[in-house]
Amino acid sequence: MDVVNQLVATGHFTIIKQPLGFMKVLQWIFAIFAFSTCGSYSGMFKMSVECKNRSESDLSIEVEFDYPFRLHQVYFDAPTCKGGTPERLFLTGDYSSSAEFFVTIGVFSFLYSMVALSVYVFILEKYREGCKGAQIDFAVTCVFTFFWLVASSAWAKGLSDVKAATDPDKVMLLIEACDEPENRCREIHEPVVSGLNTSVAFGFLNLVLWGGNLWFVFKETGWLAAFGGTYAPSQEKAPAPETFGQDGYAQQGDAYAGTQGGYQPDYGQGSYTEGGGDYQQGGYEQQPTSYSNQM
Repeated sequence: MDVVNQLVATGHFTIIKQPLGFMKVLQWIFAIFAFSTCGSYSGMFKMSVECKNRSESDLSIEVEFDYPFRLHQVYFDAPTCKGGTPERLFLTGDYSSSAEFFVTIGVFSFLYSMVALSVYVFILEKYREGCKGAQIDFAVTCVFTFFWLVASSAWAKGLSDVKAATDPDKVMLLIEACDEPENRCREIHEPVVSGLNTSVAFGFLNLVLWGGNLWFVFKETGWLAAFGGTYAPSQEKAPAPETFGQDGYAQQGDAYAGTQGGYQPDYGQGSYTEGGGDYQQGGYEQQPTSYSNQM
């Protein structure tokens, strides 16, 4: 009991509310419906052969068949209406390959969905670590999606052949006594194949579920981010904007101010030279007028 409580305490059961886990729950449920409706089927149909000599008639010929639909092994006894022992006749066709393949895919889908749900709930961190678990999950989901397409299509074709092979009107063509006009052959009960029709519907529904789940598993693989990074812009610096009031213009203005000084004149102290009386100011050399004092 403590182990169960510990598992419940450490489990991430909220994943079931998310698309990744919820789709797995649906896959698990509908896989059961698919293989159970096909693998547990058994059907029966009845015919009657009324001979001219009523004592030789058989008014209740019952033919039973079931999964895996090896109909060529199913037989029944029909009167010949000529006296003697009845003749033994076999149905035609072997449709076990498509039926067994369909059931096998359903069983393996059920098992994988159960394992994947356990991983999601109890070791979700390891599943997402390095994206390896998600990548394996994606590959397996792709395989099951393809197998559901093949299995459902093959079983749909096989089911149509089973219906044709178990049609009482066509089976009566095998009875030699039904070829005589004085004898009367008729159908009493036809097989009920609604369960098999449901299995085909569940098969294609599983195809939709597994195909739709590809997107949710793909998002866990990390490949989506890698594909998005392929188109990331380069890390080159963008050119400075050429609008007034921006930093680029301010920097250019600072450089201009550094070289031109904003025209700040240098008013230095003037100096006189005693010999010539010249006056120099700020690098500008001025020649003042020389006055001679005549006494």
